[in-house]
Amino acid sequence: MRQGEHRRGGTDAPPVPPMVYETGDCVVVELRGEVDVVTLQGSVALLETVAAGPAATVVIDLTRTTFLDCSGLTLLLRTRRRVESRGGRLRLVCDQPLTLRLLEVTGLLPLFAPVPTVEAAVRQNWSDRPGYP
Repeated sequence: MRQGEHRRGGTDAPPVPPMVYETGDCVVVELRGEVDVVTLQGSVALLETVAAGPAATVVIDLTRTTFLDCSGLTLLLRTRRRVESRGGRLRLVCDQPLTLRLLEVTGLLPLFAPVPTVEAAVRQNWSDRPGYP
């Protein structure tokens, strides 16, 4: 293996930072690129801050994630626990077959109940409210 190459054949491209934005009363964190033990550090502090923040619902969008390992799963679980400990809700957006399979084989698919789009997560948030048709 030559210098600058990963075992998967990629290059040492810098991690893609997460993007954060609000839609409705939800805070969306879009994780992009690889979420693994090597690239995780940029996401940990951000998700800790968002999870502890005032938003009633935190949406984690994995649609632009190309790889997720067990450290990424741990980050999702820790963020969910933190959000729920303050009475909030976490919604997961994922349409990646390999990530969905990873959630399934680890038994986490029912826990996160991912939806395919941010719009679906926001709609799900509104449908959880009393009096919503």
